[in-house]
Amino acid sequence: MSLKYIKRATHEQLPAIMAIIDNAKAMLKADGSPQWQDGYPDEATLRRDIAAQNCWVLIVDGQVAGTATTIVADDANYHDITGGQWENTVDPYMTIHRIAIGPDFAGQHLSSLFLSNLVSQYYQQGIRNFRIDTHAMNQRMQGLASSFGYQHRGKVYVDEPAENHEDNARLAYELNL
Repeated sequence: MSLKYIKRATHEQLPAIMAIIDNAKAMLKADGSPQWQDGYPDEATLRRDIAAQNCWVLIVDGQVAGTATTIVADDANYHDITGGQWENTVDPYMTIHRIAIGPDFAGQHLSSLFLSNLVSQYYQQGIRNFRIDTHAMNQRMQGLASSFGYQHRGKVYVDEPAENHEDNARLAYELNL
């Protein structure tokens, strides 16, 4: 059995984080998805996440196995939702962004462990509303969200570089505990 835990990322871990993000970009590209294909997320984005203490890493036997960014704040990208609505529009919520597992750790169900730990971390801080968004072609993230009980609420548009507006469309999910 291996030692697995989450912790806030440090700048020293940035090379490992970027390698994981770059691999995730390649996987999305192989799937034909436009998500993360225009330079985002870049190193500057992850540096800001780390500096703000919003970036987390999943550690497996001393190695960075995964990365995710969590934000507890009103997300402007979530103000306009089409084809549905948020169930909870009153309480603060935590959003998970930029979640990825490294290729050396694929197939070990670590994304489930990572997501569970992130939700638990914020639940202990009093957060009961959680949100995730993903591109319609990102079947992995959709499956992960659904397996955790996240409910599809509609479609939002994110502010990321893209060739056309519809490339920024994201399926919006919400979990209320």
